[in-house]
Amino acid sequence: MINKLTYQVNDTIHAEELSEVFKASGIKRPVEDLPRLQQMIEHADLIITARAEGRLVGVARAITDFSYCCYLSDLAVDRNFQKCGIGKELVRLLRGELGEQVSLILLSAQEAMDYYLKIGFDKIDNGYKINRKS
Repeated sequence: MINKLTYQVNDTIHAEELSEVFKASGIKRPVEDLPRLQQMIEHADLIITARAEGRLVGVARAITDFSYCCYLSDLAVDRNFQKCGIGKELVRLLRGELGEQVSLILLSAQEAMDYYLKIGFDKIDNGYKINRKS
């Protein structure tokens, strides 16, 4: 059971706690590179957090122009808090901040593909990427 779960838009978070929630969620991110995580925080346009009794248990981190499109770069929920609607609520709050004129896009890990369909995303096949080198 989740007690005192709170959500906040543009919450102040630190690289250490972002690293911890990434580790606890299973998402693959540079969790040992705290300076890089700090840059990821600082350069995000929107960060929405879920906290259980003050501890970060979920995060949505997005890059957007607030008028046409938004890239949801991270959606991570601690495994101990998954299947409680936290990810869905983080996406709902994000969409509320963006408005109806903004498309929300993301890249999904293969094992999460079904999850995104369940929370209202449509699968697309028209995309490309250039991978990072490190």
